[in-house]
Amino acid sequence: MTATAFEYGPNPSAAGQPGSDYLLAPPDPATRVGSPIDPRDRRRLDLHAALTAAGIPPRPEDREAIEHLSALSAGINSTIQRWLRHTL
Repeated sequence: MTATAFEYGPNPSAAGQPGSDYLLAPPDPATRVGSPIDPRDRRRLDLHAALTAAGIPPRPEDREAIEHLSALSAGINSTIQRWLRHTL
């Protein structure tokens, strides 16, 4: 982006022209589409994050085990994540 875009804001007349760049307005939280994440998916993502933070990056062949673990209850997943945090 050019310094002009940062200093003076967007230049709508230059939109779509080659070499023109301008900042987009930040999204309005009130107009966001609500897409709640499934609890099982949340547990799967949290488990990936906990493993990675513990220095155990999940490998592709770990996918089945992670899927099975994320299908367990939230309490069991919290315990697994707590165990992983204690390895740090």
